[in-house]
Amino acid sequence: MIKHFTQSALLLGCVGLLLGSCGKPMRSQKTGVAYNNKYNGGYMRFQKTHPAPGPGLIPIEGGTFVLGGSADQDVTYDYNNTRRRVTVASFYMDETEVSNQDWLDYLHYISITYPGDRELYYNAMPDTLVWRRPLSYNEPYVDNYLRHPAFQDYPVVGVTWEQAQEYCVFRTNQINENTLRETGRLASWKEASGKGGAGGTANGGTGVTQPFDTDIYLNGQYKGQGIDGKKMMPDMNPLAKPGNNGKAIRTVRMEDGILRPAYRLPTEAEWEYAALGLAGNTDFENIEDGKIYPWNGMGVRSAQKRTRGMIMANFKRGEGDNMGVGGSLNDKADITAPVRSYQPNDFGLYNMAGNVNEWTGDTYRQLTFEDVEDFNPYRGNEYTNKRLADPEKGIYAKDKYGRPIKDAAKSNKKLPWNEFIAQQQGQKPATTTAAATGGVPTGTVTASLSGKPFKADQRGFVDSVDNSLYGVTTLVNDHSKVYKGGSWNDRAMWLNPATRRYMDQGEASAEVGFRCAMSMVGTSEINPSGKSHFSVKKPKPYNPKK
Repeated sequence: MIKHFTQSALLLGCVGLLLGSCGKPMRSQKTGVAYNNKYNGGYMRFQKTHPAPGPGLIPIEGGTFVLGGSADQDVTYDYNNTRRRVTVASFYMDETEVSNQDWLDYLHYISITYPGDRELYYNAMPDTLVWRRPLSYNEPYVDNYLRHPAFQDYPVVGVTWEQAQEYCVFRTNQINENTLRETGRLASWKEASGKGGAGGTANGGTGVTQPFDTDIYLNGQYKGQGIDGKKMMPDMNPLAKPGNNGKAIRTVRMEDGILRPAYRLPTEAEWEYAALGLAGNTDFENIEDGKIYPWNGMGVRSAQKRTRGMIMANFKRGEGDNMGVGGSLNDKADITAPVRSYQPNDFGLYNMAGNVNEWTGDTYRQLTFEDVEDFNPYRGNEYTNKRLADPEKGIYAKDKYGRPIKDAAKSNKKLPWNEFIAQQQGQKPATTTAAATGGVPTGTVTASLSGKPFKADQRGFVDSVDNSLYGVTTLVNDHSKVYKGGSWNDRAMWLNPATRRYMDQGEASAEVGFRCAMSMVGTSEINPSGKSHFSVKKPKPYNPKK
């Protein structure tokens, strides 16, 4: 099993990282100008770190593998997983499926942040009626599965693809807000609740009512009295205005390395790569043995002496056999099982086969494996831009929940300034000279201002869908999303990571849950210790006095 790499702490306490008092000051390698100096512009640069993943995430070292390669036969005769060698970048993935308790945390957040919005709470509720079967007595699950403490560490089900996406947004904002509050960059939770004398937020206080959003915060639209913390970042910009204590302070930037990237659903390729876990069978790029399931071996029973014969995952062994014989239950689960049941795979991930199927981010097409790129393959890009309420000042427009409004992107490139402003204002750009725009010819309204959303298929793989045939001869359209992994009510063939099925993004099931992923920033190698590397020379320190 791959060892978890040592998490790099964000080294922010040493004054030398800011002012250079712990040694020689950091300098630009191209101009020689010192960083973190309030007299020469005050640009603040932190030491390079490899950030730690968010809570619950496991680092997955990427690499090349054969997409669809673990399937030894096309059991459904769909021909929808043609083998294709691809490369997946390193990323983070949840150690377990999202549990009922995790979802109750989400519902609680909504209830205290938007107390008057019953619609939002209702829309976030899983569909507990997915347990009903016409000729089966499952009402106890309808009433108890989501909320009863006995099921709190079981995977949440009845969640649509759309709800899973909203949970990822909540989780991103919650972890970043918690990081900023517990490190003093924002008012503490006590102060924010109104009990610390600093006003309060929508999380229980009566002062500030603006919910936290990472994008809004990074754009400088979440700050001020009652919001700012007591340990704000010092601002060395000579144009910065002093605060209440006479010192210039600022909010956290992405360049500081404190905030984490967004949580999201894993792509289909990431999910299959992580489930297969071939890193445990690899030695110097040689894969010693392939896999059919997330564990080694050809079967679904343990071959180890202590656990020999035990079922390795929670699935349906045969008609009417969901858990084995009473007195000696084999997989020990009639429906779902706790999220840390059974043995993790070589990446340390639990239940990548069985228990519940899991949503991925991809839109389903039968021939996706033939069409997608060979690096980070993915189908489903819907590019968006944040709408600006004030284009000249760069102020984002917000919806009623305090989040930036996102519009479909209408261009695949950075627009000239006059076209960008005109697009934001819904107008045509004024004709200007090329000299006024840095040599960029202007005066012609480009296709990017036509109002038609830009889609990747315009550049290559044309993916036309005849919506008039949906529900007549096909159930595939742009709302069809891939899920994988097999469930407690599936046969063993669906435990193979290469198998793929789809469901409408607005549908839910008692057999489908999900887990989150996060893109990894920086180096792709997870555990470099003990591995051969070329030596890299450090740049010579620049001394302007010589």
